[in-house]
Amino acid sequence: MFKRRTLFLFLLPIIAGAIIGVFFLYPINEFVYFHEHDPNVGLGFEYTLEQLWLGITGHYPIKVPFYAGVGAFLGLLAAFFFNSLYKSTAQIKTLSNELQKDLLALISHGESSNVEFKSSFKWDLKESKPNKALEDVILKTLAGFMNGEGGSLIIGVADDGEILGLKNDYNILKKKDRDGFEQSVIAAVASKLGTDACQYLQLVFHDIDGKDVCRVITSKSHRPIYIKEGNDLKFYLRTGVSTRELNVQEAVEYISTRWGK
Repeated sequence: MFKRRTLFLFLLPIIAGAIIGVFFLYPINEFVYFHEHDPNVGLGFEYTLEQLWLGITGHYPIKVPFYAGVGAFLGLLAAFFFNSLYKSTAQIKTLSNELQKDLLALISHGESSNVEFKSSFKWDLKESKPNKALEDVILKTLAGFMNGEGGSLIIGVADDGEILGLKNDYNILKKKDRDGFEQSVIAAVASKLGTDACQYLQLVFHDIDGKDVCRVITSKSHRPIYIKEGNDLKFYLRTGVSTRELNVQEAVEYISTRWGK
């Protein structure tokens, strides 16, 4: 379905552009050319129609393909522009809808298919030291949201909804503030999920009772998002209130259904 829709979005503007090139750009050029030598408008229309007819009946084998090609190219450029605009608009809509939700109300409802809490990004509260495994768990959750329908990952909140804040994470960063935390998250996503995956994230910080909480708003991706684990690529999906790794068969079937048709 995804490939069919993409093909349609690009093929239609190309065909329309080619038609416009032949029946609009070509006649306009002939009309202008005629008026450079004769200001008679009536004869200009007759000349233009005659040239158009000669062109589409094969008397000018270069002109028609040329204008069709120019029109098709312009149609392709328009398709790329509007496709990019559509994606941006969809992401803005997702972000706007998420921002309209009250954070405390969101937390009070607990974890769900599109909301998850994490106590910290890198700081292990039990061991009182940095733990790379915690970062990996967060990346898996983000990948699961991207491969699913998107969602919000709230960092600095315990599983039971207790507000813990990000102070411990800040203290182990080179830049010990919100900017440093955001840069750390984005760098981890770019490294493990791919640089282009960063476009599906928007980090928003909230101050709750003097404690910073980071809300990572995630939109669904336009391609499968994999996680690099050593030499392997793993595929994760948000299902219910958890994120799980799909086996090869499950991943192939899901990807084929979501992106492959």
